[in-house]
Amino acid sequence: MRVERFSFHLPPELIAQEPATERELARLMVVQDGELVHSRIKELADYIPDESLVVVNDTKVIRARILGTKEGSGGKAEVFLVRKDPDGASDDEARPPRERWRAMARASKALRAGTRIVAGPLLVEVDGKAPDGLFLVRLSSRDDALTLDDALQAAARVPLPPYIKREVSTDDEERYQTVFARAPGAVAAPTAGLHLTQPLLHRLEERGCEIASCTLHVGLGTFQPVTAEDLDDHVMHAEYFEVPRTLAAAIARARERGAPVVAVGTTVVRALESAADPSRDGYVRPCAEETRILIQPGHRFRVVDRLLTNFHLPKSTLLALVSAFAGTERVLAAYRAAVKDRYRFFSYGDAMLLARTDEHHVEAMA
Repeated sequence: MRVERFSFHLPPELIAQEPATERELARLMVVQDGELVHSRIKELADYIPDESLVVVNDTKVIRARILGTKEGSGGKAEVFLVRKDPDGASDDEARPPRERWRAMARASKALRAGTRIVAGPLLVEVDGKAPDGLFLVRLSSRDDALTLDDALQAAARVPLPPYIKREVSTDDEERYQTVFARAPGAVAAPTAGLHLTQPLLHRLEERGCEIASCTLHVGLGTFQPVTAEDLDDHVMHAEYFEVPRTLAAAIARARERGAPVVAVGTTVVRALESAADPSRDGYVRPCAEETRILIQPGHRFRVVDRLLTNFHLPKSTLLALVSAFAGTERVLAAYRAAVKDRYRFFSYGDAMLLARTDEHHVEAMA
């Protein structure tokens, strides 16, 4: 499908630079049953059917931005961790222990294999470049009293998205992390989940809803612009995800009681649709692997019935996913309404709740 289909006018001042004063005070646009309703996240439980299965992404954002100096020359260097290298496991036998990562990196002069970057108690060694153009680096602690995780925590910064034009604050340590984060590995937050609180999850449970989780480590590709004119020509980034047996069982129970599966965020959609059981529509298979799924209009959704999501970038793969879920014209009309009513966009912005439409499959693929 032509990328131009997902274009809309977004005034730059609507790009949220700070989170809402409280998580539940973010605005919520509800688009379902042919209606558009303006509400707040604190009222979310009123729009989720009783006994629904609500699926969250429990990935935890790591401190991925490292500012340091090159050993020897003292030249400034910046490393942005993208993901652990699938072709290079941790050096468990090494002393000190090291982890191999793929990363973006820049310095005053070109980085070469063998370059060592010092950032407080953390050492970053450049091994070279991977076929995808990212640097291969090894991380280790320079302090025998600190584990590698401790050294990374001390040396690196919270990786706020590039469209947030300010320095990281102490508040970001808490607010750029979901309240249910437990599995370290993301370099960007699953932003729809940032709105939820434990009291809100409890209110959902009081209405008979079941809360379950998957893991998808959000990668740098979430910010990757689409440069192709047609989405079919866009090279989708890989993201590691896990759908545990407990979640597969929870989805089976939801199907048995006729309850919808509600995805909190596009990352949950990507995980569940990637894990869809090809032999049983509506079910998933437990798995732990990478996905490069690109969801656009024409995709037949097999698992997810409702979606809570933030407002996304024009001409992005995430907007294409949302359009596939609820219909391109319906979604773009909702986005125009959001701009008119001054909703806040992107990671720290407001959210919308969508019901899946079955009409999207007839949209033209031109």
